[in-house]
Formats: sequence, C-alpha cells, structure tokens
Amino acid sequence: MGQFAKMTGLPDNLTETPHTNAGRGRSVDVLDEILSSLRLTGGVVIDAEFTGDYCVRAQFTPAHCAPWFAMPKTLISYHYIRSGGTTVLVEGMPPVALEPGTIVILPRNDPHRLASDPAVTPADVEQVSWTTEDGVHRVALGTDGAKTQVWCGFLGADDAGSHPLLQALPPILTLKTAEQEAQWIDSSLRFLSAGNPSPEMVARLAELFLAQAIRDFVQRLPESSKGWLRGLTDPAVSKALSIIHNRYAEDLDIELLAREAGVSRSVLGERFAELLSESPMRYCARWRMRMACNMLRDRRQNSATVAYAVGFNSEAAFNRAFKREFGTPPAAWRKAQAA
Repeated sequence: MGQFAKMTGLPDNLTETPHTNAGRGRSVDVLDEILSSLRLTGGVVIDAEFTGDYCVRAQFTPAHCAPWFAMPKTLISYHYIRSGGTTVLVEGMPPVALEPGTIVILPRNDPHRLASDPAVTPADVEQVSWTTEDGVHRVALGTDGAKTQVWCGFLGADDAGSHPLLQALPPILTLKTAEQEAQWIDSSLRFLSAGNPSPEMVARLAELFLAQAIRDFVQRLPESSKGWLRGLTDPAVSKALSIIHNRYAEDLDIELLAREAGVSRSVLGERFAELLSESPMRYCARWRMRMACNMLRDRRQNSATVAYAVGFNSEAAFNRAFKREFGTPPAAWRKAQAA
C-alpha cells in the first residue's frame, strides 16, 4: 500500500502507522496479505448532499449494485464527510457523530442511516433524489438549512462473510484524516465519481481507507483482549500467521511454525487456542482452502494445478480435503460459483 500511496501522492502516514512493539509492526504485513485475499472489487462513488433536517437509509443493496455489477456476496460500505457534519446510526450501537475529514467504514454493510439528528424520521425512498449527470451519480435530501456533503461508496468481496478479518471487526470503523490527507482524498474521490475509472482503481483507493482504519483499531485494542485481531499483535501468533499467509504452499508443520516464531510448539498452540480458538495447523488448512477457492474462482487453473499450488502432493488428496471443508468436490464447487 505504501507503493500505491507514492504513485498517487497519498501521504505515507495515511498508509503507515507507527507501531509500539515488534509484534504490532508485523501485523501490518499480515494485514496487507489478508486484505489481498479478500479479493476486493470497487463500486461507484456517489456524490451525496444533505441539507437542514434529514435522515437517509444509507445501506447499499442489490438495487444499488445492479446498474454496474452483480451483488457481491459481501459489501463493505464507506462514507467520507467532505463538509458539514452528520451522524451515523447502526441499530444496537450508540450514534457516532462525524466531522469533515472523517471516513466511516461499515465492514459488513450493516443497515445504517445518516442523519442530521438521530430523532429525525428516515425518508421514504421516493423522497430521495437520485440523478446522473455527466457520468456523476448524485443523491440529495433535506430541508432548508446547513449543507453536508458526503462521498459514498462501497467495496465488494467474494465470499468474505466467513472471513476472520471481517468477522472480527466491529460494525463501524472511523478514520480521521489530517488536513493534507483530506484534500487528497476529496480530490481523488471527486475524480473517481466523474472519471469513469476502472473498478480496480476504485477498490484500491477504498482499500487504503479500510487498511488504515483497521490498523488504528488494532492499535487501540487492550492488551487483555482476545480474538483474531488481537492475534495480530502477539509476536509469536503474528509471525506464524505471516508464514501461513505467505508460504501456505510449503510443507508447513507445527515444528517449523514454532521454531520461526521463536517459541515452543506448546506455547504457540496455547496462544493460537487462546486468541484464535483453533490450532495453528487447522488455521493453515482453512487458509489453504480459501486460497484454493480464489484460484478455482479465477478459472485459470484446473483442480490438479490448484492442488499443487496450495501445498497438496496429489489431486486426490486435495479433492478429499476440499470436500471435507465445503461438502462438495472442487469441480462441482467451481461450477456452482460460475452459475
């Protein structure tokens, strides 16, 4: 991500966070690898303007995706506050007030509203003005009064609902940008909203937001917390995760992972069980299957090639492991995905 920042002029401090210890430093590398495995795809960027009193349901739906691409299995929503201020409301959570220069990300696209005041009744669909002019998609709502401008967008992810990263994140992440970052983000989103960019370009920009927001969240985790994200901050677990994510095609075993993590087998197993609720080798097996799914979905390789690419010595062994994990052989799974 740092390379992309340099290519686009994004300040390094938006994509690189100082780390307080070696374990947390390693989490950055692992996070980059995990985000890549999510196979994020870009959606459009919508220019939203709200005035006075307003409340709009802001969750993206299949109808919003239909003009551009099929509804992904998982959507990640985000909103960037350009001017004014708004409040994001998610059921079961306290309202979150957002100032200019703030990005709010909803990792699982939970139903949510943007409102001038939590007490305002959500507008009906027909009250919201949707227009497309010169290739720019615009939304408007409200009464006479102060103006709030928001860039709204979404990312798609293939079959990411079961991914440990998205499962571990809270419903809302916020990221406050510095003034120079805000100017760059605003101009970039303005370009993406009107320039008919490739989905890859849209996804890459939004991935920067997501990665930094996750890093900030991980940095604030209490030392006593548990869970998959907390595992990224543990030196031994983080090192083992990095090996698994980078070298899943190798003949990995618990001895190798423990040796390179600098701990004993029992210590590594205990930390994995405590923080990730599974053994290192079970995590490795599941990660190999996820990588295999990505390769099968691309349809560039047959099952035999995929089997060797994810560390199996035979196609038959891969087929058995795949069926144990997903209940169907690789060929049938790929056909179902294509359908």
